[in-house]
Amino acid sequence: MLRFLRVLVTGLTGTMLVGLIVLIWLFVTRFPTPVPLLALPDSIALPDGTRATAFTRGPDWLAVVAGNEILIFDTTGQVLRQRITVSP
Repeated sequence: MLRFLRVLVTGLTGTMLVGLIVLIWLFVTRFPTPVPLLALPDSIALPDGTRATAFTRGPDWLAVVAGNEILIFDTTGQVLRQRITVSP
């Protein structure tokens, strides 16, 4: 009976080691390189009297929430493309 139990424990240990090696291999092959960070401008030219409360970035635009407005800028942050007023 002990011999049978020893074979089961050895088999389970081998199975766990193989599974761990497979998981490590999958992580290494599925996540090879990190995604590069998007470049952000050093400053954004906000209109006078506005204060930014939130910020987000799209593929070719930057959005700044200021009060009840959303200001859409180009990727340099210097040219205001659009002003969207949010009503309560």
